[in-house]
Amino acid sequence: MTGETGTIEKILTESGDTWAVVGLSNNQARAAYGVAAVLQRFGKRVVPVHPAAETVHGERGYASLAEIPFPVDVVDVFVNSRLAGAVADEAVAKGAKAVWFQLGVVDEAAYERTTSAGLEMIMDRCPAIEIPRLGLG
Repeated sequence: MTGETGTIEKILTESGDTWAVVGLSNNQARAAYGVAAVLQRFGKRVVPVHPAAETVHGERGYASLAEIPFPVDVVDVFVNSRLAGAVADEAVAKGAKAVWFQLGVVDEAAYERTTSAGLEMIMDRCPAIEIPRLGLG
């Protein structure tokens, strides 16, 4: 396992099973809804994080990462790049092990801050694509 592929595989298989999905709501037309379902089928607990704090896929939602009353292993980010850096900073503060920025979400400064804090991080990728690509699910 080297480079980005190694980091992707490590996050999916070794970073833990509680994934906070920032931007996840009950809007089935949004990518977050389908990706969260794939993560659940892969054995992950998906915790919705959205201002509406809706229950999605049977899991109670929270308005922010800080409101989640238990540890989170991975923070999966479905917000635009302009807002994503602040979410990465919240993930560091929450004690997450990894941050995953979805397709189209890139913030190099956030990547530097997050990895410097000791977290694994991937940008501009989707776990629903990577799980089958790596033969994991």
